[in-house]
Amino acid sequence: MKYFKRIVLKNGLRIILAPQPSSLATTVLVLVEAGSKYETKNINGLSHFLEHMCFKGTTKRPQAIDIASELDALGASYNAFTSQEWTGYYAKVETNNADKALDIISDLYLNPTFAAAEIEKEKGVIIEELNMYEDTPQRKVHDLFSTVLYGDQPAGWDIGGRKEVIRKLNRNNFIKYRDKHYVAKATTVVIAGAIDEKSLLPKIKDHFINISSGQKSRKIKTIEIQARPKSLVRFKESDQTHLIIGCRAFNAFDKRRYALDVLSNILGGGMSSRLFQKVREELGAAYYIGSNSELFTDHGYFAAAAGVDHQKIEIVIKAILKEFSALTDKNVPASELRRAKDSLSGRLILGLETSDALAMFYGGQEVMKEKIVTPKEILQKIRLVTPEEVKAVAKYIFQNNKLNLSVIGPYKNSAKIAGLLRL
Repeated sequence: MKYFKRIVLKNGLRIILAPQPSSLATTVLVLVEAGSKYETKNINGLSHFLEHMCFKGTTKRPQAIDIASELDALGASYNAFTSQEWTGYYAKVETNNADKALDIISDLYLNPTFAAAEIEKEKGVIIEELNMYEDTPQRKVHDLFSTVLYGDQPAGWDIGGRKEVIRKLNRNNFIKYRDKHYVAKATTVVIAGAIDEKSLLPKIKDHFINISSGQKSRKIKTIEIQARPKSLVRFKESDQTHLIIGCRAFNAFDKRRYALDVLSNILGGGMSSRLFQKVREELGAAYYIGSNSELFTDHGYFAAAAGVDHQKIEIVIKAILKEFSALTDKNVPASELRRAKDSLSGRLILGLETSDALAMFYGGQEVMKEKIVTPKEILQKIRLVTPEEVKAVAKYIFQNNKLNLSVIGPYKNSAKIAGLLRL
């Protein structure tokens, strides 16, 4: 079975075609190596702001309504997103509208006008988005966790930026930043779905014929330094405490990532996981609790997140840390290991049923400069994980000097909470 095709043009532009013959939809996705880790402090938030501005008008479609009207008329599912390491623009449409989606997404990516008046208006939108996240502690606590881990460096900054910086950004900032990063060598075009490669490939080349072939500016390497447990408690009157407990791990290229995936599933990968059973079912202290790993090009971490009863925060923190510690002492039983592997396999396959998920699966690997692995290859690597490898990863990450905690809730005595952070 042919999973994907990778083409690299002379100018460095990368193209990924992921056929999905049975799909009724096709997704056009453009990814670029530009995110908050490519910013300096005086332009923090620009990557995300620029993403917004690409939808505000192009040379071919001068107004935001021109772009939105065309996409809406197609019944498209469309959006953009910004992370620490990349920005993406996509549209998912009926397969017979794939050419139109390619025309629109390539246009907004290549030809934004950055009208000064639109930039000024959009500042208000960006600031309200930041306000929304401040009022969403379940999400905001993740931003605080990054700050605990990485402090005052790009990996520790808010992707959305700071309001005082947003207010100062001008058209020149956008043009200068885009010239440094939105170049052919840093761009990946992904099309997934019921595609016709022979007719589609020439159209992609034609649409991107004038993309900049300039040199890509690099990001600053993330510094990993930690000698003792660290915590950050944000006071907020709320009905529920939101917390994240986690540890530094390793980057996305580390071979131990598959053992970490299995470990994460065992701890917080569903209603049968150890953390769910302990914190929700046994203690009745939380509605949501789970875990995940976030691995980047030069750093990574594992974390468990939960929303808990104010009165039970100490009990929950101790319970989570106890479950962390347990994995360092004994090998995971064969039946539990098998169940975790089956769970990961099922989630991977079900998660790739749609064309947009498939596009992101392959595009995400390519934009991070990884060697692309297929779903089948990933399943094989997961199947090969041993109990000893899970235990070894647990011993590596679950150490006191790697522990980190972020909390949002009505607490004024943060020292008491911080004192709980030990295995």
